[in-house]
Amino acid sequence: MKRTLTIIFLGLLVAVTANAQGGQQKPATDAKPAAKLPTVDQVLDKYVQAIGGKAAVEKQTTRMAKGTFEIAAFGASGTAEIYAKAPNKTSTVIDVAGFGVFQQVFDGKTGWSNDPQNGFREKAGAELASTKLDADFYKPIRLKQLYPTIVVKGTDKVGDKEVYVLVATPAEGSPETWYFDTQSGLILREDVEREGPEGKQAIQVFYEDYREADGVKMAFTLRQITPAFTLNIKMTEMKHNVPVDDAKFNKPEAK
Repeated sequence: MKRTLTIIFLGLLVAVTANAQGGQQKPATDAKPAAKLPTVDQVLDKYVQAIGGKAAVEKQTTRMAKGTFEIAAFGASGTAEIYAKAPNKTSTVIDVAGFGVFQQVFDGKTGWSNDPQNGFREKAGAELASTKLDADFYKPIRLKQLYPTIVVKGTDKVGDKEVYVLVATPAEGSPETWYFDTQSGLILREDVEREGPEGKQAIQVFYEDYREADGVKMAFTLRQITPAFTLNIKMTEMKHNVPVDDAKFNKPEAK
C-alpha cells in the first residue's frame, strides 16, 4: 500500500500548484467541431478576465493554501499544504495518515521529492521539465509563452457545461488538452501526462468550486482522476501575498 501511495503522489501533485481537476484520458479528437470557433487568443483572454484580469494576477507574488485530500479507493486521507512564490518556486507537502509525509518541491532551478518509501530523489529530464512548467507562478497569464503551439479543436461537455477544447504543446513534454467553459471562460478540466519513476501517468484534472482569493478566482476543489483511482483535494484556506520563507524550498540536509 505504501508503494502504491508513493506512485500516486509522485504522479499527481502537479496540477495543485499550476492553474489554480473515473476514467481514462479521453483523446482530444473526440471534441466536436463547431461551425464557428473562437480563436486561441479569444479563449485565453476570456479566461484571464474570468479569473480577475492580468493586473490582478500580477499583483500576487506568493500563495499559501491548506486543505484536505482523500483517495477513497485506498482508504487514504490526510492534509495538504501548498506554498508558491514568484516567479517559479513551489512546495507541496502531503501528510498521509498512517503512512507519512510526501513532499514535491521546485526551488526555481531544481526539482525534488521526498517520501517514506524512496527518501530524497532529485528530478531530471522530462519529469523536471514538466515540474518547472507547472511551477510557473504566473502560468495562467503566460500560457502562450509556455506552450508555443495551441489549437482550438472544437466543443465538448464537462458535466452539463459546454466547453471549448484546446490542445496545447509545450516546448518540452507531451501535449495537454484544456476545457474552457464557453460561458464563464473558466478552465474546468485538463488532460495531461506527467513523468514519474514508474513512467508516464495519464491524469484528468477537474477544477471546481471557484472562489475569489485576494482578487483572483481559484478552484478550491480539485479532482484528479486516473484509470485506477480518484484523488479529491479540497482547500479550506487560500491566501496571497503572505510571507513565504525561502527555506520551504530548500533540500533536506544530508544525514
